[in-house]
This record gives sequence, C-alpha cells and structure tokens, in this order.
Amino acid sequence: MATNAKERLLSAAERLFYEEGIRAVGIERILSESGVGRASFYRHFPSKDDVVVEVLRRRDGMWRAWLDGRIAVSERSPEELPLALFDGLAERFAAASFRGCAFINTMVETADPDSPAHHVAAEHKEKVIAVLDRLLAEGGYRDHEALARQLALLGDGAIVTALREGTPEAAVRARGVAEILLRTAERETARV
Repeated sequence: MATNAKERLLSAAERLFYEEGIRAVGIERILSESGVGRASFYRHFPSKDDVVVEVLRRRDGMWRAWLDGRIAVSERSPEELPLALFDGLAERFAAASFRGCAFINTMVETADPDSPAHHVAAEHKEKVIAVLDRLLAEGGYRDHEALARQLALLGDGAIVTALREGTPEAAVRARGVAEILLRTAERETARV
C-alpha cells in the first residue's frame, strides 16, 4: 500500500535525521531502515530534500500539538501560561532520546537560508512565537509580540544548553529568566 510505504519512509527518516543528522543519513539508509524499495521512494519523493521538508512539516504539527497539550493541562494563571513552554521543555530535556531541536539542527545542517528545509524550520519557530504572542496578549501584556520573541529566544537557548549540558536544568534556568521578564513587563490596565 502506497500510504503505508510513505509512512514507513517518513518514520524512518524522521528518527534517523533526529538521531544522526540530515547529512549523515542517505537515501540508502532510509530505504534499508524503512524496508521500502527505491522505486516506491521516488514515487513519493523526488529527492532526499523533499523527504526532509515533509519530515519537518510533520514534526512541526506534532510539536505544536504537544505544546498545545502542555498549555491545556497547565495549572498556571493566564498571566503565567507562557511559562508552560519551559515546563514542557524540562520534560523533553530529561528524555534519554533528547537530541536538541530538529528545527535548530536543520538550520545548522542546511546552512542555506534559502533552502526549503531552512524555510520550514524557520516557519516552525515563527509559529511557536505566534503561540507565545497569543498567550501573552491573552495574559494582558502590552508589548506581547516583542516579549514573545524574547521568550522564544530563551527557549531556543535552553534547548542548545540542555544539549550541551545533558540535563533538564537549562529549562529551569530559562524559566527563571522568563518569570523575571513577565514580572517586569507592562500589562494592560483594566478598563472601567
């Protein structure tokens, strides 16, 4: 079944790209791990670059669904809800399978800001910023767009630091800085 073959290709590619890197994994390795033949591969994807883009789009949807889930179950107040990002990151950093951020890794590996993979990775980061912006606006913060970008910067820095240090502590430290930013940020005054 074509759909099953495509799913096997994407699952194998996603795992291999995240564990070993995009450049380190060739088409032959994806074919071997997925059990899908070369002709079937090319029926679904014209090139490895197309697989990378599809894997990133798929991962973006799953990652943002995960973030939405973390936000939905958070017991934080609306003003503190953006901190749910850091709560969730701490959980991810503690996982034995944590290898950093697939999107940051892709931007580093591709290096070409005009490549389709780089564009998809950058779009993912903008979508995360949009989620933070929405939460901050709902929490009553005045300069919510700039604040969302600052929190995203802290999140990305925590991801890289957690990878370097091998512990979830980077999320805790980033959350501490984020808490200070939220406490000192201007909020909308209630209208009477």
